Amino acid sequence: MSVETLYGLGTALIIAGILVVLVAVLLLFISNIKGGAKMRGGGAIIIGPFPIVFGTDKESLKTVLILSILLTVMLVVITIVFYMLFR
Repeated sequence: MSVETLYGLGTALIIAGILVVLVAVLLLFISNIKGGAKMRGGGAIIIGPFPIVFGTDKESLKTVLILSILLTVMLVVITIVFYMLFR
């Protein structure tokens, strides 16, 4: 793969991520206007293999924690596989 291809792919993924976040926020605002539902949520910051998890309630905290642990495990497995293939 050339450098230009990887640069374009990375840029496209960043733009796609920003668009997904914008659409999610718009859908959240639209659903709050219609039903007046209670808002809850959470997030994770993954630094290396260590997830830092935050949330507004226990349910969203558990969900984000499980997803961040799965993401960390997938990252370690992919790293090991690529190391074995390309050494």
